[in-house]
Amino acid sequence: MVVVPATFEVAASGQVRAGGELSTLIIDRQPLFLAALGSLLAGPPVSAQVTTCSKSDAGLEMIRGGGVDLVFCELRAEPVSGIDLARAVAAEGANTRVILLGDDEESGDMTVGLGAPAAGLFTKSAGVHEFLGGVQAVLAGHRVIGAGLMDLVLERLSQQKAAAAPRTELSPTELEILTLIGRAQSVPSIAASRGISKKTVRNHLARIYRKLELHGRTEAVLWAARMGL
Repeated sequence: MVVVPATFEVAASGQVRAGGELSTLIIDRQPLFLAALGSLLAGPPVSAQVTTCSKSDAGLEMIRGGGVDLVFCELRAEPVSGIDLARAVAAEGANTRVILLGDDEESGDMTVGLGAPAAGLFTKSAGVHEFLGGVQAVLAGHRVIGAGLMDLVLERLSQQKAAAAPRTELSPTELEILTLIGRAQSVPSIAASRGISKKTVRNHLARIYRKLELHGRTEAVLWAARMGL
């Protein structure tokens, strides 16, 4: 399992409601999986209040109604996919964290989810201790990628490194910004350290992602680590 540390501002916005019981929502089409995951989350160490539903559009309405701290949604939820649900929640500014879950055969598709604003991504075959540790990290404001999914991501990044040596495609400025991203620095802190606007930093990041064929910040952190940045 890989935990991508949150910057201060992300961690602050990612905290669940102060006080009261943690409210979770599970969206999945398999009744037995709903029951099993619900039982796991209701017990320690999470001890959450659990609501379940089989349709993602109904789940999205529950989230919009407020009071949902954490959502577990299957990748291929219907009629709204898990990735699209995570994007909708982020776009609407809801203070709700989304964890995407996929079957092992869907792990290739889950790499696309790395570019979505999901707080966590796991295969359903993840170990219980790994999964619960990941949930606690998400509740602390971090982003978590399950071990099963990370194997695929690292393999793809290794192939990129061997095939194209994409590091040479980056400008000196882009390479420096990628290095700072690899150190888990935020966009505002990078902008302040370089004396440029946050919009300029985001433009640099967009070019870095495009040149290296990365799906966002998480893959950029991993790529920087593999390249010794």
